[in-house]
Amino acid sequence: MTRPYRSVLYIPASKQRALEKARALAADAIIFDLEDAVAPEEKDAARETLARFLAEVDYGPRARIVRINGFDTPWGQADAAAFGRMAGVDALLVPKVDGVAVLDAVAALTDKPLWAMMETARGMLNAAAIAAHPRLEGMVMGTNDLAKEIGSRFRADRLGVMAGLGHCLLAARAEGRVIVDGVYNSFKDDEGLRAECVQGRDMGFDGKTLIHPAQLDVANAVFAPSQDEVALARRQIAAFAEARASGQGVAVLDGKIVENLHVAGAEAVLARAEAIAALAE
Repeated sequence: MTRPYRSVLYIPASKQRALEKARALAADAIIFDLEDAVAPEEKDAARETLARFLAEVDYGPRARIVRINGFDTPWGQADAAAFGRMAGVDALLVPKVDGVAVLDAVAALTDKPLWAMMETARGMLNAAAIAAHPRLEGMVMGTNDLAKEIGSRFRADRLGVMAGLGHCLLAARAEGRVIVDGVYNSFKDDEGLRAECVQGRDMGFDGKTLIHPAQLDVANAVFAPSQDEVALARRQIAAFAEARASGQGVAVLDGKIVENLHVAGAEAVLARAEAIAALAE
């Protein structure tokens, strides 16, 4: 059963109250952020604070991902050394991944799976090689940084970053990696968030990164199979099984053809629904 990543919430590693509250939030995964969310003068203290929380606090079934600082900063290697072999960490998220060299450097200091922040133009161009890295487990779109670097303007349809989103999505799927969409900056705009989640879901993303707990319910709902989708999946599987039992290669359900590829999709829907239900147990 594949772990769901509908909602991936950034938590500043320097904020003790946020670290405490995170244990009760309905996030599928938490990114404990040592990079953008922490001021330079707080980096060392934040590392110590986060290490203490991850050693002492039970975050339940949530995936625990630590975003370290880059190795081109004074803090990156110390971050990797601190969390690279810690039992309470599921993966390290490497910022601004331009190519495989930075993943190789981090991999040398940890036995954890790696995730890559995809947020630079060069990273977009090297997405296929990055996705193919043997230690990579997932990719996270950094749409704010990408938009800034390429000079695109904000649009509700995200036209400016759509090429990067699609390219990374193809790379991730080619290698069987998890990939989650970038953040939606207006955390009080539920309708805008919902629209962007629907867009990301329909493109094929596994979930969305979030900047505020208020965004969790929307992301969790949009990226989960609906009751109608689960019911249809079961009917498709049953119809195809009945057709095969009678010697037919395809089935017809509600006036539409059902063949092997539809059954595979239906089975994926049911597996996703089961994995989500398991989180609530």
